Amino acid sequence: MTPLARPWMRGAGAVAALGALAWLLDRHLNAYYYQVLVLIGINVILAVSLNLINGFTGLFSIGHAGFMAIGAYAAAAVSVYGGAALHGTLDPILGAAVGDAVLLLAALAAGAVLAAGAGLVVGIPALRLKSDYLAIATLGFGEIIRVIILNLDVVGGARGFGDIPALAGFFWVYLFVGITLVTVHRMVRSARGLAFLAVREDDLAAEVMGIDATRYKVTAFLVGSFFAGIAGGLFAHFLTYLHTNSFTFLRSIEIIVMVVLGGMGSLTGSVASAALLTVLPELLRPLKDYRMVIYSALLIVLMLTRPQGVLGDRELEVRSWLARRRRREEAA
Repeated sequence: MTPLARPWMRGAGAVAALGALAWLLDRHLNAYYYQVLVLIGINVILAVSLNLINGFTGLFSIGHAGFMAIGAYAAAAVSVYGGAALHGTLDPILGAAVGDAVLLLAALAAGAVLAAGAGLVVGIPALRLKSDYLAIATLGFGEIIRVIILNLDVVGGARGFGDIPALAGFFWVYLFVGITLVTVHRMVRSARGLAFLAVREDDLAAEVMGIDATRYKVTAFLVGSFFAGIAGGLFAHFLTYLHTNSFTFLRSIEIIVMVVLGGMGSLTGSVASAALLTVLPELLRPLKDYRMVIYSALLIVLMLTRPQGVLGDRELEVRSWLARRRRREEAA
C-alpha cells in the first residue's frame, strides 16, 4: 500500500465505522438522547469553525449565528422547493435513499456557499476594524440577517419555515464534524497554517515578515462561515422547522462561550466544551426555575478559575499521551 493510499483507507474505515454506529443508534437509542447527541455534533462544528476565526486568527466575531442562519434557510429552501424535482429525476434510477443523500448534500452545499459568500462580503470591509469595533460590526451583520429573514415570506417570515424534510441524522452530522476538525487542524497546524497564529500574535509583525495578514483573516472568515453554514443546514434538516429565534444574538454568545471555555486555539477544547455546554442545561433541567441560574454561575466560576479556558491553546492528543506514558514507564 502506498503512503498516499493510507489516509484514504483510514478515512473509508472511519466512515464505515460511523455508518455502523449510526445504524445501531438509529434503532436502539432513545429519541431524546439521540437528539442531544446530534445537537452536540452541530455545536462542535459551530465552535470549531468560530475557533478558527476567534482563537487561531485572533479576530473577534460575534455574528456566527448569522452565518448559521444563512446556511440553515438556504439549505432548507433548496430542499423544500427543489426536492420534488430532484427526487423525480434520481429516484427511478438510483432509489429514494440515494436521492435523499444527493438532495441533502446539494442543500448543504448551497447553504455553505451562501454563508461563505456572506463571510467574504462582511469580512473584507470589516477586517479594516479591530477588536471591539469588529465585534460590533459582526454583531450588526448577524442582526441584519435575522431581520431580513424575518421579513421574507418565501422562507416563512415570522411564521417560521416548516415542512423541511428530515434528511440529517447522526451519520451526516458526525461525518461533517470529522471533516470540519480535519480541515481546521490541517489549516492551522501545517507550516503555512502557522501564519494564522502569527497574525493572531501580532498582525503588524506578521506583515513585516512577509505574511499577507488580510488574506489570512479573510480566509479564516471564509472557512469559518462556510462551516457555520454547514451546521445551519444540518440543524434545519434535523429539526425540520426553523425560526429566527434560533439565531439571535444570544446564540452567537453561546458559541463564543464554547470557544472561550474550551480554550482559544484548542480544537479538542472546543469539542469538549461544546459537548459540556450542550449536555449541562439538560442535566440541570429537573431544577426548573434555577436551571439557568446554576448554569450561569458554573460558567462564571469556570471563567474566574480558568480564564484561558480549560485547555488554553493545548490539544489533547492520545498518541502523544501514550508516548509520554511509555517513556515514563521505561525510565522507571
